[in-house]
Amino acid sequence: MTTTSTSSATEAKVAPFPTGTTTLPLAKAITLAMRQALAEDPKVLVMGEDVGRLGGVFRVTDGLQAEFGEDRVVDTPLAESGIVGTAIGLAMRGYRSVLEIQFDGFIFPAFDQITTQLAKMHYRTSGRINLPIVIRVPYGGGIGAVEHHSESPEALFAHTAGLRVVSPSNPADAYRMLREAIASPDPVLFLEPKGRYWDKGPVEVAPLALPVDGVPTAYAGIGRESLDRAVVARPGTDLTLVAYGPSVPVALAAAAAAEQEGRSLEVVDLRTISPIDFPTVVESVRRTGRCVVVHEAPVFHGAGAEIAARVTEECFFSLEAPVLRVGGFHTPYPVAKIEHDYLPGLDRVLDAVDRSLAF
Repeated sequence: MTTTSTSSATEAKVAPFPTGTTTLPLAKAITLAMRQALAEDPKVLVMGEDVGRLGGVFRVTDGLQAEFGEDRVVDTPLAESGIVGTAIGLAMRGYRSVLEIQFDGFIFPAFDQITTQLAKMHYRTSGRINLPIVIRVPYGGGIGAVEHHSESPEALFAHTAGLRVVSPSNPADAYRMLREAIASPDPVLFLEPKGRYWDKGPVEVAPLALPVDGVPTAYAGIGRESLDRAVVARPGTDLTLVAYGPSVPVALAAAAAAEQEGRSLEVVDLRTISPIDFPTVVESVRRTGRCVVVHEAPVFHGAGAEIAARVTEECFFSLEAPVLRVGGFHTPYPVAKIEHDYLPGLDRVLDAVDRSLAF
């Protein structure tokens, strides 16, 4: 194993890998996951616009090109469809590409490559070809950005079979889930809540997985199931809040506020939007009898609609109230000055909780 490229890495000193539990911002937890993957497997590549010398728009790839070289951390042309198409070809030759799309709204030029090629190749070839590609997308609002920089397109991709869609809500999950996404044989759309990039938290660092007979042991035991686990982020008894990505901290804040009024809210962090860990959600709702789904994307045809339908089907005789949804409106993402009215904040979530408990 080597931690530097043999061809073009600089001779600059690089920081040692941390061990044990360390405190990191969410963005740097993602950096660490990519850095370890690059060190473990010479077939792992990082590609995207400005990911090399600049270190990415949000500096998430900062330092990786200096450590691993221009052949493995590649600045690409401004061509999202070309980036994904190139990664598909590389995957067919045994490479694992980690792509960065600069902002959520810029992924649409690559929509055709992702939905008609990347997502379908495994099925199309009767399982003979896997495409282990991760597409990292800074997504969601809350940073006061202009048009195309604050969107939540997860439902568009979750509707496409053959594609995993995930979103971490904290640094620990960001690190672990990206490690698992890179090791996964399936293509993964990794939605990073950019409004939470600088939230800090503890991260349990896994040791580097030394290759055995040329095969990185990082991939041993990591399969399609490990990315699909939801978690009860806060236990409660009166109502279940289901959220993912940037909405999880909002749901946790709502649960803390409700506790001041004697209400016990359980928060389920979905983590994975496609597929969805329905058993965890259903088990929670059967205990609490009420469910409110929170996400930033528009409620209309959003992921919350799928969750509400499934919960209604499986928990009908346990429900004390209809499943409610809180999310964005069915409009283009607004200008920065009024995005706080668009995003599901604490007051809107608590209002839904009141309506459910009063039913």
